[in-house]
Amino acid sequence: MSDMPERRMIDMLHTNATVDRRDLVSLRELIRGRTLHPGDEGFEEAGSGWLLTVEHRPAVVVVAADADDVAAAVRFAAEAGFPVAVQSTGHGKSVPADGAVFIATGQLRELSVDPRARTARIGAGLRWGEVLAAAAEHGLAPLCGSSAQVGVMGYLTGGGLPLTGRTYGFAADHVRSLDIVTADGLLRTVSPAQEPDLFWAVRGGKSNFGVVVAAEIELLPLRTVYGGELWYPGEDPTHAAHVLGSYLAWAKEQPEEMSSSVTLMRLPDAPQLPEEFRGRSFIQIRVVYTGGEEQGARLVEPLRALGPEDKDNCAALPYTQITEIYQDPRNPVSAHLRSALLRELDDEAVAELVSFIDPSNSGGPFPGIELRHLGGALNRPPGRPHAVSTQGAAFHLWLRMPAPAERAEAARTAADEVLERLRPWDTGAMLPGFLFDHDSAPERVRRAYTEASHQRLSTLKATYDPNQLFRINHNIPPSGPGTS
Repeated sequence: MSDMPERRMIDMLHTNATVDRRDLVSLRELIRGRTLHPGDEGFEEAGSGWLLTVEHRPAVVVVAADADDVAAAVRFAAEAGFPVAVQSTGHGKSVPADGAVFIATGQLRELSVDPRARTARIGAGLRWGEVLAAAAEHGLAPLCGSSAQVGVMGYLTGGGLPLTGRTYGFAADHVRSLDIVTADGLLRTVSPAQEPDLFWAVRGGKSNFGVVVAAEIELLPLRTVYGGELWYPGEDPTHAAHVLGSYLAWAKEQPEEMSSSVTLMRLPDAPQLPEEFRGRSFIQIRVVYTGGEEQGARLVEPLRALGPEDKDNCAALPYTQITEIYQDPRNPVSAHLRSALLRELDDEAVAELVSFIDPSNSGGPFPGIELRHLGGALNRPPGRPHAVSTQGAAFHLWLRMPAPAERAEAARTAADEVLERLRPWDTGAMLPGFLFDHDSAPERVRRAYTEASHQRLSTLKATYDPNQLFRINHNIPPSGPGTS
């Protein structure tokens, strides 16, 4: 390879007076894995990911082969004056990693299951589908979210909102220990008995405190669930309001073993969609019940009585298929993602929501306005305290608006409209695992925590990362003079 791209990169970095003049090429001598600079084969691919709307332009990419590589990269960045960014799958990326030492953890693929202890040890490069399969061999299950493609570590450090959350709480509740490389370049194991403050902070504090390279989690003796989806026509506002209002009343009466969500969709008249979906509106209800099949069917019967159109596939299914209920995109997407935590929804809220999918109204399309029912174990203090909380909310609002370059601004405008019109029911809080776009600004990140938790996180940030080495993230600034 010619040294011209490398030379230009180094010259660019040297324009920053805070950056040491050490040649980044020397980093290769410290790393067992790969060290990639702009222009190197594989550089663009290593810094890409599932969410395409955020582009990284790092100074260097370290494809770590092991925890020692991560520690060496962190020490190098600290000494040379670079920030550190970390990524496995790129599902949660929100802040461009420009000018950073970018650590790709996809090769950290440790995975072992202890069936007697009902635990799994998981490397930072794994996705939930791999853990699901390994645990199922022993009749066990991890608390995963709606996609088997999501990276384990970003999900856990964001708290993790499982499909069975009302029964078992956040995934962070069930983390036993974490191996993390902190800003001083040390590899630490944190748990309730070892550095408990840091253990508390990392579960919810995302990558603010270091690079998590492995985790030990509890598994559940859960082989099957009763679940599936029901689709209802949404073009008639009166019928749509009846279906949505009936779902909300139904959800309020459900036991903790029943988790569910409702999604309102107004689809474009696009040729890539199946003909039966083009230009139509739907209400989609998804359910996951952790009890028996017979009782699950009884609980879902009131939803069936509402007259789903064609699609009703609720049935007993192996836990390994739980993510298929949501059918999240497997391939990389360009999407604008927003979220909020909402209080209980009344008839006025139903009318507002239904108006978004009313074909007679201007605006849209709105292909994904999801309300996930909270409560149950999600609203109780966990056995192993962490920084995540629903803050008493009844529903999690999740917006996923397709945003190719030519429609990016329209997607943002549509999402802003939804959030603004639902403001009367917005608690003002958010979940740390769902902060994207401008929700990743520090003043908005505060909303993902209680005031006491954010203050504690900020204090711990000052202890473990006072120089903000880990700032390419949903940043929590360290407390101290001139901060708040």
